[in-house]
Amino acid sequence: MARLFIAIELPEDIKLSLSAFCDEVPGLRWVTPDQIHLTLRFLGDVLPQTSASLKQNLSAVNFAAFPLTLRGVGHFPPHGHPRVLWVGVEESRPLLTLQQQIESAVVNAGVLPEERGFSPHITLARIKENASAAVARFEASHRDLSFPPFNVEEFILFSSVLTPKGAIHRLEETYLFR
Repeated sequence: MARLFIAIELPEDIKLSLSAFCDEVPGLRWVTPDQIHLTLRFLGDVLPQTSASLKQNLSAVNFAAFPLTLRGVGHFPPHGHPRVLWVGVEESRPLLTLQQQIESAVVNAGVLPEERGFSPHITLARIKENASAAVARFEASHRDLSFPPFNVEEFILFSSVLTPKGAIHRLEETYLFR
């Protein structure tokens, strides 16, 4: 079985800018630049036959290139102790349409539907201990964070292997706009 997810890669300059924050709040497990992405759908462990069907279904997803803008910071869950620190994504109808098409392709391949609503974000760090005050300070100082729009021209199916040092992601398939 493969542990799979579908994501949009970010431009290298944005990844490097985001990774520069990792010294600002000590004690968080920051995402490394090579793993910064926008997850469209996490699939988890997928059987080989389902994986083959999934790849075929994803190749039928039809979308036009569209601009995407990263803006603002926040955390999950919205109430209680923060567990994930993120950068937001400006509202985008084309992004939501792409994600809905991917969800349909995934379900048609035999994967159970996602129960949670899609909340587009870029994970910056995972928070293990109570760092509410430090996270609040980080959010206040980066409230107006914004990057110039970049064009989304593809999405990627990744596999992920968990190791004691964190996940290792491998590109499985790239799907270009048409």
